[in-house]
Amino acid sequence: MLVCTTKAQVREAVAEARGEGRSVGLVPTMGALHEGHLSLVRRSVADNDMTVVSIFVNPTQFGHGEDLEKYPQPLEDDRRLCEAEGADVIFAPSPLEMYREGFSTYVEETKLSKGLCGAARPGHFKGVTTVVTKLFNIVGPDRAYFGQKDAQQAAVIKRIVRDLDMPVEIVVLPIVREDDGVAMSSRNAYLSGPLREEARVLSRALGRGEELAADGETDTAVFITAMMDVIHGAPHARVDYVEIVDAETLETVDEIREAALAAIAVYIGDTRLIDNRILRA
Repeated sequence: MLVCTTKAQVREAVAEARGEGRSVGLVPTMGALHEGHLSLVRRSVADNDMTVVSIFVNPTQFGHGEDLEKYPQPLEDDRRLCEAEGADVIFAPSPLEMYREGFSTYVEETKLSKGLCGAARPGHFKGVTTVVTKLFNIVGPDRAYFGQKDAQQAAVIKRIVRDLDMPVEIVVLPIVREDDGVAMSSRNAYLSGPLREEARVLSRALGRGEELAADGETDTAVFITAMMDVIHGAPHARVDYVEIVDAETLETVDEIREAALAAIAVYIGDTRLIDNRILRA
């Protein structure tokens, strides 16, 4: 497996594969890989002749006071995991390699990114869409792989691909969960002891939403109240948002007619976690 740290290196590797008529898949990550990431790598390896895994903690998607400086970066561990899953290339650039001095051009989606995490983290999705566009331009993949845990991110990326006519297929795979139901996240590493136990409150709240949907409830205000009640049972949990939105437009809805996305963001202590689930009427 090849580890590239420059754009020129990864472009050369991809060009060689293209010259042999091979297809290319891209798995964009910020590293600290877990089973959720690895499920994307496996799918890419199954779908494509070459798989590139990018590992880059993108500074432009972190806001003031967020965890950029302490975000875990175990590159050697990540390298071993990628190699074991059959990835062909890791692209692990430095911030200066990705954003040269004087960088001033950004890609911004202005509708789907407004609510949920976009409202809670101003500028976050501007950073996401910019770095993903750069990765698509650098690697030129046939397919790129994302997880449903970041449902808003996946929707926003699908939209920029559609709106900007990018020749890449976006593949979104299901959330991978720990045995206790907690959605896998690199930020789970920040939690230990009672806080790790309290992280289960996110999946329990979404489970309560599923129970209400199974009972025939359709009023989203009822869902939100019930899910908030579950979260408030955890002493160190602080709600960022609990919302039910249209799964396609991400606009809030008053009633679940067919299917809607229940999305929540909760601070467990100082650690912000997100989770979501599709609710069906």
